[in-house]
Amino acid sequence: MSANAQKTKTVERYNWLERWTHTFHAIAMLVLIFTGLAIYFGWGEIISFHNARILHMIMVPVLILTNWCLVPYGILSHGWQEGGVKGVINHFYYSYIFNKEDYYRLKGMVLNFFGKQEKYPEFTVYNKATGHYKTKLHPMFKIFIVVEGMCIFLIFITGIVLYKVDWNIVGIPIAHWLTIIFGWISPILNMNGLEFARWLHLALTYFFIFELICHAFILEFDTKVFKYWRSIFIDGKEYLDSPVVQVIDEEEHH
Repeated sequence: MSANAQKTKTVERYNWLERWTHTFHAIAMLVLIFTGLAIYFGWGEIISFHNARILHMIMVPVLILTNWCLVPYGILSHGWQEGGVKGVINHFYYSYIFNKEDYYRLKGMVLNFFGKQEKYPEFTVYNKATGHYKTKLHPMFKIFIVVEGMCIFLIFITGIVLYKVDWNIVGIPIAHWLTIIFGWISPILNMNGLEFARWLHLALTYFFIFELICHAFILEFDTKVFKYWRSIFIDGKEYLDSPVVQVIDEEEHH
Protein backbone atom coordinates (compact mmCIF):
# COMPACT_ATOMS: atom_id res chain seq x y z
CA MET A 1 0.00 0.00 0.00
CA SER A 2 1.34 3.43 -0.94
CA ALA A 3 2.00 6.13 1.65
CA ASN A 4 -0.93 8.20 0.38
CA ALA A 5 -3.25 5.21 0.48
CA GLN A 6 -2.13 4.38 4.02
CA LYS A 7 -2.74 7.98 5.05
CA THR A 8 -6.37 7.79 3.97
CA LYS A 9 -6.92 4.25 5.33
CA THR A 10 -9.68 4.35 7.94
CA VAL A 11 -11.48 1.82 10.12
CA GLU A 12 -14.55 2.08 12.29
CA ARG A 13 -13.48 3.08 15.79
CA TYR A 14 -17.00 3.65 17.18
CA ASN A 15 -20.22 2.30 15.69
CA TRP A 16 -23.48 4.26 15.70
CA LEU A 17 -24.61 2.78 19.03
CA GLU A 18 -21.37 3.73 20.77
CA ARG A 19 -21.52 7.26 19.39
CA TRP A 20 -25.12 7.80 20.49
CA THR A 21 -24.42 6.20 23.87
CA HIS A 22 -21.52 8.55 24.47
CA THR A 23 -23.52 11.57 23.27
CA PHE A 24 -26.52 10.83 25.51
CA HIS A 25 -24.17 10.12 28.41
CA ALA A 26 -22.43 13.48 27.94
CA ILE A 27 -25.71 15.40 27.63
CA ALA A 28 -27.23 13.69 30.67
CA MET A 29 -24.13 14.29 32.78
CA LEU A 30 -23.91 17.99 31.88
CA VAL A 31 -27.61 18.60 32.53
CA LEU A 32 -27.53 16.67 35.80
CA ILE A 33 -24.52 18.63 37.06
CA PHE A 34 -26.07 21.99 36.12
CA THR A 35 -29.56 21.27 37.44
CA GLY A 36 -28.19 19.58 40.58
CA LEU A 37 -26.13 22.65 41.47
CA ALA A 38 -29.10 24.89 40.60
CA ILE A 39 -31.30 22.92 43.01
CA TYR A 40 -28.69 22.93 45.77
CA PHE A 41 -27.62 26.57 45.52
CA GLY A 42 -30.96 28.01 44.37
CA TRP A 43 -30.06 29.62 41.04
CA GLY A 44 -33.56 31.05 40.63
CA GLU A 45 -32.34 33.85 38.38
CA ILE A 46 -31.10 31.24 35.87
CA ILE A 47 -33.64 28.43 36.22
CA SER A 48 -36.51 27.89 38.63
CA PHE A 49 -36.32 25.17 41.26
CA HIS A 50 -39.34 23.47 39.69
CA ASN A 51 -37.87 23.37 36.17
CA ALA A 52 -34.43 22.33 37.43
CA ARG A 53 -35.96 19.44 39.35
CA ILE A 54 -38.00 18.28 36.34
CA LEU A 55 -34.95 18.33 34.06
CA HIS A 56 -32.92 16.55 36.71
CA MET A 57 -35.45 13.75 37.02
CA ILE A 58 -35.72 13.38 33.23
CA MET A 59 -31.97 12.95 32.83
CA VAL A 60 -31.58 10.40 35.63
CA PRO A 61 -33.11 7.51 33.60
CA VAL A 62 -31.16 8.66 30.52
CA LEU A 63 -27.88 8.32 32.42
CA ILE A 64 -28.90 5.00 33.92
CA LEU A 65 -30.03 3.65 30.53
CA THR A 66 -26.76 4.56 28.82
CA ASN A 67 -24.50 3.23 31.58
CA TRP A 68 -26.36 0.16 32.82
CA CYS A 69 -28.00 -1.00 29.58
CA LEU A 70 -26.37 0.35 26.40
CA VAL A 71 -22.75 0.14 27.59
CA PRO A 72 -23.03 -3.52 28.75
CA TYR A 73 -24.88 -4.37 25.53
CA GLY A 74 -22.06 -2.81 23.49
CA ILE A 75 -19.43 -4.77 25.41
CA LEU A 76 -21.29 -8.05 24.98
CA SER A 77 -22.07 -7.55 21.28
CA HIS A 78 -18.50 -6.49 20.41
CA GLY A 79 -16.98 -9.33 22.40
CA TRP A 80 -19.33 -11.92 20.96
CA GLN A 81 -18.37 -10.91 17.42
CA GLU A 82 -14.72 -11.36 18.37
CA GLY A 83 -15.14 -14.93 19.58
CA GLY A 84 -18.15 -15.86 21.71
CA VAL A 85 -17.76 -16.03 25.48
CA LYS A 86 -13.95 -15.91 25.32
CA GLY A 87 -14.24 -12.95 23.01
CA VAL A 88 -16.42 -11.11 25.51
CA ILE A 89 -13.94 -11.78 28.32
CA ASN A 90 -10.92 -10.74 26.24
CA HIS A 91 -12.69 -7.67 24.86
CA PHE A 92 -13.68 -6.53 28.35
CA TYR A 93 -10.22 -7.12 29.81
CA TYR A 94 -8.15 -5.45 27.10
CA SER A 95 -10.63 -2.66 26.38
CA TYR A 96 -11.69 -1.61 29.88
CA ILE A 97 -9.35 -3.01 32.55
CA PHE A 98 -6.19 -1.08 33.43
CA ASN A 99 -3.38 -3.59 33.02
CA LYS A 100 0.42 -3.76 32.95
CA GLU A 101 0.63 -2.53 29.35
CA ASP A 102 -1.55 0.46 30.24
CA TYR A 103 0.74 1.29 33.16
CA TYR A 104 3.74 1.58 30.86
CA ARG A 105 1.75 3.60 28.33
CA LEU A 106 0.56 6.01 31.02
CA LYS A 107 4.09 6.34 32.38
CA GLY A 108 5.33 7.22 28.88
CA MET A 109 2.57 9.82 28.47
CA VAL A 110 3.56 11.57 31.68
CA LEU A 111 7.23 11.52 30.66
CA ASN A 112 6.28 12.87 27.21
CA PHE A 113 4.25 15.68 28.75
CA PHE A 114 7.22 16.79 30.85
CA GLY A 115 9.64 16.46 27.93
CA LYS A 116 11.41 13.39 29.30
CA GLN A 117 10.31 11.11 26.45
CA GLU A 118 10.18 12.17 22.83
CA LYS A 119 7.42 9.92 21.50
CA TYR A 120 3.84 9.91 22.78
CA PRO A 121 2.95 6.22 23.45
CA GLU A 122 0.68 4.32 21.09
CA PHE A 123 -2.34 3.63 23.29
CA THR A 124 -4.60 2.40 20.48
CA VAL A 125 -3.88 -1.12 19.18
CA TYR A 126 -5.71 -2.31 16.04
CA ASN A 127 -5.40 -5.92 14.89
CA LYS A 128 -5.67 -6.25 11.11
CA ALA A 129 -5.92 -10.03 11.33
CA THR A 130 -9.15 -9.96 13.34
CA GLY A 131 -10.45 -6.59 12.14
CA HIS A 132 -10.99 -5.50 15.73
CA TYR A 133 -9.31 -3.22 18.24
CA LYS A 134 -7.32 -4.89 20.98
CA THR A 135 -7.52 -1.69 23.00
CA LYS A 136 -8.51 1.85 22.10
CA LEU A 137 -9.06 3.75 25.34
CA HIS A 138 -6.58 6.12 26.89
CA PRO A 139 -5.06 4.38 29.96
CA MET A 140 -6.31 7.10 32.30
CA PHE A 141 -9.85 6.60 31.00
CA LYS A 142 -9.71 2.95 32.07
CA ILE A 143 -9.11 4.08 35.64
CA PHE A 144 -11.87 6.66 35.45
CA ILE A 145 -14.36 4.16 34.04
CA VAL A 146 -14.19 1.96 37.14
CA VAL A 147 -14.33 4.91 39.55
CA GLU A 148 -17.12 6.56 37.55
CA GLY A 149 -19.21 3.39 37.61
CA MET A 150 -18.99 3.23 41.40
CA CYS A 151 -19.78 6.93 41.73
CA ILE A 152 -22.82 6.69 39.44
CA PHE A 153 -24.19 3.91 41.65
CA LEU A 154 -23.58 5.95 44.83
CA ILE A 155 -25.05 9.16 43.46
CA PHE A 156 -28.08 7.20 42.27
CA ILE A 157 -28.86 5.65 45.67
CA THR A 158 -28.27 8.93 47.53
CA GLY A 159 -30.51 10.63 44.98
CA ILE A 160 -33.32 8.19 45.82
CA VAL A 161 -33.28 9.37 49.43
CA LEU A 162 -33.12 13.06 48.45
CA TYR A 163 -35.98 12.59 45.97
CA LYS A 164 -38.36 11.11 48.51
CA VAL A 165 -37.45 9.83 51.97
CA ASP A 166 -40.31 7.33 51.94
CA TRP A 167 -39.89 6.20 48.32
CA ASN A 168 -40.72 2.54 47.83
CA ILE A 169 -41.25 -0.15 45.19
CA VAL A 170 -44.37 -2.31 45.60
CA GLY A 171 -44.35 -1.52 49.29
CA ILE A 172 -40.63 -2.18 49.82
CA PRO A 173 -39.25 0.90 51.70
CA ILE A 174 -36.07 1.30 49.65
CA ALA A 175 -35.40 4.92 50.66
CA HIS A 176 -35.97 4.17 54.35
CA TRP A 177 -33.53 1.26 54.26
CA LEU A 178 -30.93 3.39 52.48
CA THR A 179 -31.34 6.12 55.11
CA ILE A 180 -30.71 3.54 57.84
CA ILE A 181 -27.55 2.34 56.05
CA PHE A 182 -26.32 5.92 55.66
CA GLY A 183 -27.08 6.38 59.36
CA TRP A 184 -24.50 3.70 60.19
CA ILE A 185 -21.77 5.77 58.51
CA SER A 186 -22.94 9.37 59.10
CA PRO A 187 -21.97 9.66 62.81
CA ILE A 188 -18.34 9.67 61.71
CA LEU A 189 -19.04 13.08 60.14
CA ASN A 190 -21.42 14.14 62.92
CA MET A 191 -24.46 13.88 60.61
CA ASN A 192 -27.68 11.95 60.44
CA GLY A 193 -28.47 9.61 57.53
CA LEU A 194 -30.29 12.20 55.42
CA GLU A 195 -27.60 14.84 55.92
CA PHE A 196 -24.95 12.33 54.92
CA ALA A 197 -26.87 11.43 51.76
CA ARG A 198 -27.08 15.13 50.82
CA TRP A 199 -23.38 15.69 51.56
CA LEU A 200 -22.27 12.62 49.59
CA HIS A 201 -24.54 13.51 46.65
CA LEU A 202 -22.94 16.98 46.42
CA ALA A 203 -19.41 15.59 46.85
CA LEU A 204 -19.98 13.15 44.00
CA THR A 205 -21.26 16.01 41.83
CA TYR A 206 -17.96 17.80 42.34
CA PHE A 207 -16.14 14.59 41.44
CA PHE A 208 -18.04 14.39 38.15
CA ILE A 209 -17.06 18.00 37.41
CA PHE A 210 -13.43 17.06 38.04
CA GLU A 211 -13.76 13.95 35.89
CA LEU A 212 -15.38 15.94 33.10
CA ILE A 213 -12.45 18.34 33.03
CA CYS A 214 -9.97 15.44 32.94
CA HIS A 215 -12.00 13.52 30.36
CA ALA A 216 -12.36 16.49 28.05
CA PHE A 217 -8.78 17.74 28.20
CA ILE A 218 -6.53 14.83 29.09
CA LEU A 219 -6.14 13.97 25.39
CA GLU A 220 -4.81 17.47 24.82
CA PHE A 221 -1.55 16.38 26.44
CA ASP A 222 -0.85 15.74 22.74
CA THR A 223 -2.94 17.87 20.36
CA LYS A 224 -2.48 15.37 17.50
CA VAL A 225 -5.17 13.18 19.06
CA PHE A 226 -7.82 15.94 19.09
CA LYS A 227 -9.45 14.14 16.15
CA TYR A 228 -10.98 11.65 18.56
CA TRP A 229 -13.56 14.30 19.39
CA ARG A 230 -14.73 13.95 15.79
CA SER A 231 -14.61 10.17 15.98
CA ILE A 232 -16.72 9.76 19.12
CA PHE A 233 -19.34 12.38 18.23
CA ILE A 234 -19.58 12.43 14.43
CA ASP A 235 -18.33 9.74 12.05
CA GLY A 236 -16.72 7.06 14.25
CA LYS A 237 -13.72 6.78 11.93
CA GLU A 238 -10.01 6.54 12.72
CA TYR A 239 -7.00 6.98 10.47
CA LEU A 240 -4.60 4.09 11.00
CA ASP A 241 -1.58 6.31 10.31
CA SER A 242 -2.20 8.18 13.57
CA PRO A 243 0.93 8.55 15.74
CA VAL A 244 -0.93 7.00 18.68
CA VAL A 245 -2.14 3.92 16.77
CA GLN A 246 -0.23 0.64 16.67
CA VAL A 247 -1.33 -1.74 13.91
CA ILE A 248 -0.66 -5.41 14.55
CA ASP A 249 -1.40 -8.43 12.37
CA GLU A 250 -1.80 -11.51 14.49
CA GLU A 251 -4.39 -14.16 15.23
CA GLU A 252 -5.91 -14.21 18.71
CA HIS A 253 -4.91 -17.28 20.71
CA HIS A 254 -6.13 -16.31 24.16
